[in-house]
Amino acid sequence: MYYNERIQWVRDCKNITQKEIADYLGIKQQQYARYEKGINIMPVTHLPKICQYLGVSADYILGLTDEIDLNEGKNTNK
Repeated sequence: MYYNERIQWVRDCKNITQKEIADYLGIKQQQYARYEKGINIMPVTHLPKICQYLGVSADYILGLTDEIDLNEGKNTNK
């Protein structure tokens, strides 16, 4: 699984919209959607913010580990 697929999977599991993450990153939803689809490469500067927002480690997003706790992060109370 590539980083964009992992980000999308976690986002879907936590019922977070693309728009919510895009707003958090300060970009348009369409641009964020291109990152998830793999059309555009996501700037590495977005990685720490996305990890914090989703409550997952960069190691998980980058595929260095498969360990994940979906109960952590800012959006677990949605």
